[in-house]
Amino acid sequence: MRTLTLRIYLTVVAVLLLFAFGSGWLFQRQVQRERQLTESAVSERMGAWGDLIQRALPTPEAPVDEQAAALAEWSQRLRLPLALDDRAGVRIATSESFVRRQSEGGGRLHAVPLDDGRTLWVLRMAPGARLRAITGQGGGPRSDVLRPLPPPLLPFMPPAWQGFGPVVLLVLLFVAVAAGAWPAVRHLTRRLQALKQGVEQFGAGQLHHRVEVSGRDEVAAVAASFNLAAERIENLVRSHQSLLANASHELRSPLARMKMAVQMLDGASPQQSQRLKHEIETNVAGLDALVEEVLLASRLDAVQRVDKRDPVDLLALAAEEGSRVDAVVDGTSATVAGDERLLRRALRNLLENARRYGGGDISVNVTSGGNQATVQVCDRGPGVPPAQRERIFEPFYRLPGHAEQAGGVGLGLSLVKQIAERHGGSVRCTDRDGGGSCFELVFPRA
Repeated sequence: MRTLTLRIYLTVVAVLLLFAFGSGWLFQRQVQRERQLTESAVSERMGAWGDLIQRALPTPEAPVDEQAAALAEWSQRLRLPLALDDRAGVRIATSESFVRRQSEGGGRLHAVPLDDGRTLWVLRMAPGARLRAITGQGGGPRSDVLRPLPPPLLPFMPPAWQGFGPVVLLVLLFVAVAAGAWPAVRHLTRRLQALKQGVEQFGAGQLHHRVEVSGRDEVAAVAASFNLAAERIENLVRSHQSLLANASHELRSPLARMKMAVQMLDGASPQQSQRLKHEIETNVAGLDALVEEVLLASRLDAVQRVDKRDPVDLLALAAEEGSRVDAVVDGTSATVAGDERLLRRALRNLLENARRYGGGDISVNVTSGGNQATVQVCDRGPGVPPAQRERIFEPFYRLPGHAEQAGGVGLGLSLVKQIAERHGGSVRCTDRDGGGSCFELVFPRA
């Protein structure tokens, strides 16, 4: 899990680093482009100023004082520090702003060759330099002073480093985002770590363990799915444990009876031997039925819904199964989608219970209304107390006073409930008018 944390964090940092380098490269290209455009514009402007001043200046043969006066006048008009060299490169005139700017140590010289051989020098302000505002006698700004530059990008940096301000700013931004990404990544992987520990605890046998579900993201969805799966697995394991324990208990009685019958065969009379053989055959049939029901219950526990979906006519199915126990079948045709073999088994179990405990008066009624189909199996037996009407559908549960000799081991109604639920239906037990019980199966119609 630490590896996953590091991988996610390094991925975030790598993407951020790539973004920083890309941004810096684009920024550098833009700066160079702007610088080239500025240099080109300045060169064009200098050339234009050179042409203008050349036309305004006296000829090279004019007195030096006259040339200096004209240069000072144009320096004031253009607000530029100017100087003029003759054809031999000797300085013949400078403006006051030129001298002052040179004494302050700021600026960069730009030479403008004139057509008559003289050279005009313009002292440009150096990048990054800041000028102080100077006020003249009239209260307004002096004509030879440029406007101050905006404050630097990073005030804490030395002036010589201000050109690297954007790069330093990108580095600081990278460090800040990289430091802030770690808690977010660690929070995510910490939840994954908790989920991993929960899975390990559940796998170690703590079937009751559940993981905490926090948030609404994908990790929370995985945790919720795990809890649902864990609950389902726990119920299946508990059900199988109970089924195995009860089945083991139920197997002891017929096996004990068979063992006793086999021991009594030696020395028994022909009539006794016939009865003992019949007893053995009955116990074998009971064991076979018990194993079949246990296997069916296990298969039903492993599925949520029945995959096989064929149209089944409940009235025809009730008529076939009712004829086996002389039941009175009535009602209307009702078709449901499901597994005919399982539906037949559920109806047969209810009819067998009615025959075993119901006193011989058995009726089956099939009705259809809305989107539901209902099958009622009623008998005239002693009935089921209200407090026991839910418990009778539990595996291996039998009403007090029902002896084993009556047949069955208590799995029949449990299978009926499982079959009904796997078909999206339900089953319940109610009283019958005049005495007895009614078991009602409800299924969604096809």
